[in-house]
Amino acid sequence: MNAGTVALLFDVVRRLEKNIVARECPAIVAIAGDRKLVLSDYDYLRDSATAMAFESRAAGKAREIGATRWVLAVPQVWIFEPPTAISVRAVSNHPLREGEQEAITWMSFDGEDGVDYGRVAYARRPNGEPVFEEPEIFEVGIRPRETMPGFALLQEFLGETRH
Repeated sequence: MNAGTVALLFDVVRRLEKNIVARECPAIVAIAGDRKLVLSDYDYLRDSATAMAFESRAAGKAREIGATRWVLAVPQVWIFEPPTAISVRAVSNHPLREGEQEAITWMSFDGEDGVDYGRVAYARRPNGEPVFEEPEIFEVGIRPRETMPGFALLQEFLGETRH
């Protein structure tokens, strides 16, 4: 991941961390091209249609400003299912269950470096204040599902939209 994409990643993560501390959970995408554009959507986690609509709007804006890179980040709960499966669900006010962890899920795209995926795990102090880890980039091959944050944005941005 090149320095420009890393800077964009840290910008998006910092913005989302501030929102999580304020108990808000928007999806945030930062797009860099002819200019920098940051978009957010507070309803993203409501359902897949809402998420797809936001990603579609973001892809349109990315094309509009001649994007060379973008980063999309979304707060989610990761569910670790033995032996190697991981699924996610929307964050909520309910306590975490066994095998669950809150994290910011992110996807980045760079025209030269390609696509990266990762997360920023976080835990909560007894008073509910989140404590964030550093962004993690997945070094192992993963196969994202169509429901992964950024999947629709990537497909539409690259002109591979399925109808």
